[in-house]
Amino acid sequence: MTDPQQADPRPTGSPGEDVLAFREAFRRHAAGVAIVTTRASDGSPVGFTATSLASLAASPPLATFNMARTASSWRAVSEVDDVIVHLLGARNEQAARRMAGPAAMRFADDDDWLVGPGGLPLMRSVTAWFSGRIVERLPVEGNAVVVVRVEGGGTGLDDDALLYHDRRYLTPGQPVDQ
Repeated sequence: MTDPQQADPRPTGSPGEDVLAFREAFRRHAAGVAIVTTRASDGSPVGFTATSLASLAASPPLATFNMARTASSWRAVSEVDDVIVHLLGARNEQAARRMAGPAAMRFADDDDWLVGPGGLPLMRSVTAWFSGRIVERLPVEGNAVVVVRVEGGGTGLDDDALLYHDRRYLTPGQPVDQ
């Protein structure tokens, strides 16, 4: 890792390299890991791993996640009203990997799932979850920001947070001295 005291933060290279700089910057930004689930219009379960989950407001309780409109789950998310968002701990790493993989394999392990509110897939053993109604889908380029109004939820057993950083899943390290 480059020492921030020695690195020159001024831009270098041509304007076309801005995409590479953007990607490199976000690889260095750790993000919490979540799984979003719903049901397609035919009733089949749909879900994906998200590292873009954010709290938008506490009153009313609103959260957002982002996704590509080319993603296999987009059609369902664009058509449904309700989702469940699962917050993951270290024990859920394999589920995060599976839900980021081929769509046909995402719900292959029936032991991981319960029927949740509204008949939606609810994952067992997560640190927390909430159900909510999609109140806004904002298209941005080939992506979308999805806004969810939280309507219910619960907590599971405590666990170290699952993070995604530099293309790897990991847990938080030692506390920073204050």
